[in-house]
Amino acid sequence: MCRNIHTLHNFEPRATSAEVEAAALQYVRKISGSNKPSKANEDAFNEAVHQIAHATQHLLDSLVSHGPAKNREEEAAKARARAAVRFGTA
Repeated sequence: MCRNIHTLHNFEPRATSAEVEAAALQYVRKISGSNKPSKANEDAFNEAVHQIAHATQHLLDSLVSHGPAKNREEEAAKARARAAVRFGTA
């Protein structure tokens, strides 16, 4: 999976539409193999991003969680700590 796509479910505050759109864009970029589509493929690329963002938002709205919502700052700190161990930075 693309490392730039992050978990959006069960956070407080909820994922914004910008976060959902960014995840959809990263997904389409990954599967298309293109960071910026050619003019010939631009409409298809943008439509795919829109449809995936819509489906993602629908999924997030439908999911149920029985655990407490995660804190974004705490999760970011954990990710930074994992990266420091992985890449050897202090």
